[in-house]
Amino acid sequence: MSCMVPPVIVFQIPLAKEASGWLQEGLSLVSEGSVKEGRAEPAGRQHDKPHLPQVSLPAHLEPQEPRQRPRPAYFRICRRRVRNDVLIACGPRKCNLNLFGARIPREKVLTARGSSTGELEGHASSRLPPQPCSWGKSSDLLSRIDLDELMKKDEPPFDFPDTLEGFEYAFNEKGQLRHIKTGEPFVFNYREDLHRWNQKRYEALGEIITKYVYELLEKDCNLKKISIPVDATESEPKSFIFMSEDALTNPQKLMVLIHGSGVVRAGQWARRLIINEDLDSGTQIPFIKRAMDEGYGVIVLNPNENYIEVEKPKIRVKSSSDSSYEPAEKRERKDKVSKETKKRRDFYEKYRNPQREKEMMQLYIRENGSPEEHAVYVWDHFIAQSAAENVFFVAHSYGGLAFVELMIQREADVKSKVTAVALTDSVHNVWHQEAGKTIREWMRENCCNWVSSSEPLDTSVESMLPDCPRVSAACSTEM
Repeated sequence: MSCMVPPVIVFQIPLAKEASGWLQEGLSLVSEGSVKEGRAEPAGRQHDKPHLPQVSLPAHLEPQEPRQRPRPAYFRICRRRVRNDVLIACGPRKCNLNLFGARIPREKVLTARGSSTGELEGHASSRLPPQPCSWGKSSDLLSRIDLDELMKKDEPPFDFPDTLEGFEYAFNEKGQLRHIKTGEPFVFNYREDLHRWNQKRYEALGEIITKYVYELLEKDCNLKKISIPVDATESEPKSFIFMSEDALTNPQKLMVLIHGSGVVRAGQWARRLIINEDLDSGTQIPFIKRAMDEGYGVIVLNPNENYIEVEKPKIRVKSSSDSSYEPAEKRERKDKVSKETKKRRDFYEKYRNPQREKEMMQLYIRENGSPEEHAVYVWDHFIAQSAAENVFFVAHSYGGLAFVELMIQREADVKSKVTAVALTDSVHNVWHQEAGKTIREWMRENCCNWVSSSEPLDTSVESMLPDCPRVSAACSTEM
């Protein structure tokens, strides 16, 4: 007689040489589904059932020497995989579903088999107390902490200089950023294996360069800084643009410059080019100087300055007014819960924000909360009121989209005042922006988009949109 043990039934029978007969009987009972999990009767007990004939046993069921039963583990690892994680299930005797469903990265588990908690090396749940635990919520919290977040605790503080000299960099006579002592270009990976810290350092340097470009616009280009909104109160958030002295009074020509999206601000095309190449490549200064030399008035827009950041106020929870009438035990219990909650929050905050970075909130600038709003506002309050008969736009990347949106909202005014538009790698889309047929026809006649291409300069490049011609800018990478 042969029998097969269903794979879902797991049983443990203490095997001994003298108990082989009962083992054979146990196998027959398993085939009938009558053996209870983990139970076997002692040898020598009389039964009413007849003695079964001898059968050959598989090697793994041969009688063995008695061995000490291993201590039951508090947790077991299910063999079922959930994506790339190991699903943790609590044992029924010890934990009362406190860790049920918690997931641990598979690389943190030495093996997916066995039931010893030692196999969860490196995870807090491997050291939980044996009694019914109160770590259920804490374990969920720990499971949400990313390893990248944990590495933040080893970062140096984000304490960077606020001047170029503090960074030991300066622009040379060619407009290139070079180290003061070594003369080398800027090095991004200042500290190995600390990408986040290096990125923060790069951003801090970028803010200093933004202020440096503002100074160049005022000192070298003789532009004026104009605050907007024009009727803003002293306390409300404000932005600004730059204008030449004759921007509104020049009767002939006016040049308007619009940069793209991202971290760049007025006077910049690309921060990366300023840092890694030179000022002429990454700023609008060459355009401004040439325009002024040729008799243009100039207005430099600042479409990414849409809000100011202030520290987020801390919310203080006021105690209830009738707390004095609560029983002392209830107050003590509430105080204990609040202390435990604060302890857990501080524990998580230690890993989430080890640098003690301030939480900031954004206060948007009235009528300038987006690049599109900014372009329309500057048109209404400055460009439309200028005396110039011919207005020319130079718009890069998202600046081209902002111009198309301006034209959609002020089509008649734009057509009457704008003579030509030079776009560079513009990301506008006349279909998504729902530009009408008359706008598309006007753009075909008055706009040209220079795009990144390895073809010779001004070589025609195929376009899928029926708006304006696309020609090669004779460069293979975007700014």
